Amino acid sequence: MTAAAKSKMATRVKRIAGQVAGIERMLEEKRYCVDILNQISAVRSALDALGVELLTSHLENCVLGHGTDTEHDSAKPMSQQDLLDEVKTALSRFLK
Repeated sequence: MTAAAKSKMATRVKRIAGQVAGIERMLEEKRYCVDILNQISAVRSALDALGVELLTSHLENCVLGHGTDTEHDSAKPMSQQDLLDEVKTALSRFLK
């Protein structure tokens, strides 16, 4: 993963953490339930977008880039088929 991609993902994670903290404040302030549910929906969407970005990066760098030294150290000893099987498992968990 490139430094720019890491930075972009870190920014997203910080934004999501801020949204979650906002939900906590909303609960403490006894805000209207529908407003809180809307914020929860926004967090879910943000997490989904982050997951898609991370999955795309993993596919590009670790699965398709296997053997080109772009993959994570954990992916290096694995075969492309092992990596694909791992992606299938991760994707089925992600989509639940």
